[in-house]
Amino acid sequence: MNIALFIARRLIGKNEYQFSKPIIRIAITAIALSLSVMLLSLAIIKGFQNEIRDKVIGLSSHIQVTDFSDGNSYESTLLSDSDTLKQLLQNVEGIKHIQSYATKAGIIKTKDEIQGVVLKGVSNDFDPNFLKSKLIEGEIPLFGGETKSNNIVLSSTIAKQLNLKLMDDLHMYFIQQPVRVRKFTIVGIYETGVAEYDNMLVFGDIGHIQKLNKWTNKDVGALEIQIDNFDDLELITQRVYSEIGYSLNAKNVIDLNPQLFDWLDLQNLNVKVILILMLIVGAINMITALFILILEQTQLIGTLKSLGSSNWNIRKIFLYHSAYLISKGLLFGNLIGISLAVIQKKFQLVTLNPDTYYMSFIPIDLNWVNFLVLNIGTLLVCLGILIIPSYLISKINPVRAIRFE
Repeated sequence: MNIALFIARRLIGKNEYQFSKPIIRIAITAIALSLSVMLLSLAIIKGFQNEIRDKVIGLSSHIQVTDFSDGNSYESTLLSDSDTLKQLLQNVEGIKHIQSYATKAGIIKTKDEIQGVVLKGVSNDFDPNFLKSKLIEGEIPLFGGETKSNNIVLSSTIAKQLNLKLMDDLHMYFIQQPVRVRKFTIVGIYETGVAEYDNMLVFGDIGHIQKLNKWTNKDVGALEIQIDNFDDLELITQRVYSEIGYSLNAKNVIDLNPQLFDWLDLQNLNVKVILILMLIVGAINMITALFILILEQTQLIGTLKSLGSSNWNIRKIFLYHSAYLISKGLLFGNLIGISLAVIQKKFQLVTLNPDTYYMSFIPIDLNWVNFLVLNIGTLLVCLGILIIPSYLISKINPVRAIRFE
């Protein structure tokens, strides 16, 4: 029989503390609030990182294969022998989907406004799922058919700047010799919140770019590669690079957006600081509560010592009691933190400025594994810290303790 656990249960069940009762309540409240803040911080930061990362990947894919001469130009260079290259890359482990595209800079001119854009021409291998998820009006047309589609999908930002709406016709001018103009119809309007793309990117049929560049209907400007697991991004990028040959270049989404991903990585530091501060707050309150419990049960400690109980067994009584108080705080903390996270995820009550944060509301990532690890980690850290102050029990003299009032 575990005597220390038995006595701890009796102490918890008695509930006869007078002086320590408010201190214990404060300690439980501190643990609950600390955990709820940690849960919300982790859910928000991870949700924020995932949302922005998914948007950037959805617009530009995980990996892009281009000709070295492309550089940072908006004008795609012909990617030679793209069909053979696609078949070759299909055998690379970890690749989920490959699609072809080409880009060309253009100018949209209306009666009153003018706007520089980039036409991203896509083919029949285009995966429309991401764009559909960001569509606010209209539909995604079929691209890459035998007949060029004159339908386009543009962002709500461009539509507002040019006073355009769904099913409007527009003219897009391409600066080359001679200047070419194409007439398009808006059949879809999307919004991602990522200004770098929303301010310029227009989706259309690759056939227009092929004709403007005097390419064949099989020529493309680049390949976009989607992978199964983002954690394998660097590894698969190296595999792709080794397969495509020296004349082509492979860049992943991190290489293409280094400042954005450095900023996202910086958010991990914020999470670590919040977790450490909240753990310190909870631990300090539990240490205070433990000291008060020891002080209030000094006579019990003296009696147990006089009966031959070891210091460690007595210390375990108070550690068991502390574990109960911490667990109670964790229960309330989970109820508060997870409830607020679920409410925000479902109803999106707290909004953001999309021009600054790339989204219109605070995103939430409900990762139950992370929550479980956070709960277990908080319990173990607090108990580990409490082992040191419980050493005070070994300093108590049994004779004086029994006479203590």
